[in-house]
Amino acid sequence: MNEVPQRGGEKKSRAGRDLPAAIAVGGTLGISIIAILIFVPKVWYGLVAVAFAIATWEVVKRLRTGGYAVALWPLLIGGQAIIWASWPWGPTGALVAFVATVLVSMVWKLLGQGINNAPVDYLRDLAVTVFVLAWLPLLASFGAHLVVQDDGAARVATLMVVVVCSDVGGYAAGVMFGKHPMAPAISPKKSWEGMVGSLVVGTVGAVGCVVYLLESHWWIGIILGPVLVVCATLGDLVESQVKRDLGIKDMGTLLPGHGGIMDRLDSLLPSAFVVWVVLTALL
Repeated sequence: MNEVPQRGGEKKSRAGRDLPAAIAVGGTLGISIIAILIFVPKVWYGLVAVAFAIATWEVVKRLRTGGYAVALWPLLIGGQAIIWASWPWGPTGALVAFVATVLVSMVWKLLGQGINNAPVDYLRDLAVTVFVLAWLPLLASFGAHLVVQDDGAARVATLMVVVVCSDVGGYAAGVMFGKHPMAPAISPKKSWEGMVGSLVVGTVGAVGCVVYLLESHWWIGIILGPVLVVCATLGDLVESQVKRDLGIKDMGTLLPGHGGIMDRLDSLLPSAFVVWVVLTALL
């Protein structure tokens, strides 16, 4: 979040959100995820699948409004195949499903207007379709697969806790001290001071999760924290640029104070991959 405050504005304008609604929705989602991880951790797969079906629909709707004729059904069906294939077969299954969906999308866009009509903007729309496929379900599959690894619930909790710590640290430092915009052409409210806050709080959260949830070496958290914070911030910037290209503020309106489902998943997507890689390699 890492906001640069706007002088003379209220909390809503400084944060860019309805803060009480955002806190209420965020708290409800957090409690629900904690309950799932404690009592029925395998339900995490279903939660990820549903969330990214909705997020894919949000993104496709916005892209189509912006003039990009992306392939909806290959993205929805193929996206589910990517996520669910990672349960029994891990990243290999996800990658196979990803490539298969790309091939289907190539043919879908080629023949979408019939065999007697040449496709319009074929290369552009296919490229955007593949981008969405890699951006959403492929990265999400790594976050889903965490739960079936050893100490899976703790690994998912580590992902969620560190991302939340990064957001909270960045928001607090940005609102209190933010004066130097990080990338004003992409996201004017992100500041370098907020980034420092994200790094500090996120790293503390990562060390705490590795030591107390995963019962492993503290130095793994020192590696995980900064890498995850940087990737989460870049993930947020990527979505900001996509929305800037489309001329919109949010991908959707489903979550009061947060926008759409995708607006809450932007930083989690690269973070899920980072957590999977670091914990798989070091634990």
